[in-house]
Amino acid sequence: MSSKVQTFTPPDVMAPIGPYSHIAKAKGFIAISATAGVDPATQKLVGDDVASQTTQIIKSFASMLASVNSDLAHVLHVNVFLTDMANFKAMNTAYAAAMGEHHPARTAIAVIALPKPGALVTMNLTAVERD
Repeated sequence: MSSKVQTFTPPDVMAPIGPYSHIAKAKGFIAISATAGVDPATQKLVGDDVASQTTQIIKSFASMLASVNSDLAHVLHVNVFLTDMANFKAMNTAYAAAMGEHHPARTAIAVIALPKPGALVTMNLTAVERD
């Protein structure tokens, strides 16, 4: 395996809103940047509620992971950034439904605001490649 870090953004996800790539990969480890619940076709949030945004984030993660020989079952850790902890329960319900039986380590943090206007939640993750 090469020790060089590969960085890129797959074409079927939200365009980055800053000078970064959505995916960084090296030696079998995968990092995915903070992702909002954006429909990649329209570049707009999928809804104004935390559940729909959470579901879209997990869909985007699945797509990005597939592009680098991984999947949701290979996620090690997820960071969740919520603009309001009152949305924690609704986010958890949508997250559990989207992630299925795999429950990676996770951190949830309340933040004042997020870069994508209207976003109630963003998440980033660390994963590994499939064998």
